[in-house]
Amino acid sequence: MQTLIQTKAQLVRYLKTINNTYRLAIDTEFKRINTYYPELCLVQIATTDSAECIDVLSIKDLEPLFEKLYHINTEWVLHSARQDIEALYHLSKRIPTSLFDTQIAASLLNYPLQISYQALTEIFQDVQLDKSYTRFDWTTRPLPENVVEYALDDVRYLLPNFEKLKNELTISKKIQWLDEETRFLLDQELYEPSIEQICYKTKGLSQPEKKIQDQAIKLAAWRESNAQQKNKPRKWLMSDQKLLDYACGKSKLSTRSQKLFDDFIKESSETFTLSKLLTPQTPLTSSDKSKKNELLRIINSIAEAYNLRPEVISTSKSLIRFMRGDLSAPLYSGWRSKLFNKEELNAK
Repeated sequence: MQTLIQTKAQLVRYLKTINNTYRLAIDTEFKRINTYYPELCLVQIATTDSAECIDVLSIKDLEPLFEKLYHINTEWVLHSARQDIEALYHLSKRIPTSLFDTQIAASLLNYPLQISYQALTEIFQDVQLDKSYTRFDWTTRPLPENVVEYALDDVRYLLPNFEKLKNELTISKKIQWLDEETRFLLDQELYEPSIEQICYKTKGLSQPEKKIQDQAIKLAAWRESNAQQKNKPRKWLMSDQKLLDYACGKSKLSTRSQKLFDDFIKESSETFTLSKLLTPQTPLTSSDKSKKNELLRIINSIAEAYNLRPEVISTSKSLIRFMRGDLSAPLYSGWRSKLFNKEELNAK
């Protein structure tokens, strides 16, 4: 059985053994059931020679670990990396410099969308991984040895999977595509969402008239500030529906809450305006539907030619955004745009 790294001295000794290794398979275990921020509990690291488990709850000074993880030459290999990057970012306030996400890589090679690490490992390594601790409370201490082994299995096969995926991507000339796909995960703003991003995710906020919407935006900002300060999920403090009820006057804040809200707005330096209006989208016209069907035909043709699932090129929602001129739609940039424009040109 593996030992668990639980002291700074053990951590420093381990880091010396991988001092000259810069491609690291990484996974994390964290808890985020009743908190705003993820509570990082474990960091698992594998190289071609070893796999170790670091108990971050037991080590106060993690700077030696961060120096290694965020070294300019260090490449992270993860499966479905976003939450792992976020959990580490909350403690380190740093973003990795280089990333290979095996889930995203698999999607570019026509494996099932959002394929799990377990499923990919079974395909590539013919190994069936234990799933019995999927819902384990990772704040539990001491950790049973079989739980540590379970956690280590989450990194043991990442590098072998990486090698196979990288080879397939190279042969199919899609390595550059992966770089484009993972670039957004290396943007610090993704892990510090603005009030604008929060508003676009708030259900129903595009429905009311502008005056009510403006009030709802202020309430959303206040809710977010409270959630961060109290480290509680935002919807535990105020549901999206309740937020809208307060904004339109259907419900009223308590006297104390109203004062706190007023003080927050008065003291805040934010302007609480969005770069574009949150307006409900009108249904597609018959002409729009015909255009969408034609675009879907082009996308299906590209998918078949490049061994991709059509949804990887564009989902139905993204396609509608593209039709309405939203320049953030995936079809407007990168490898998707090149393939789409080429196919559209050939069709003329």
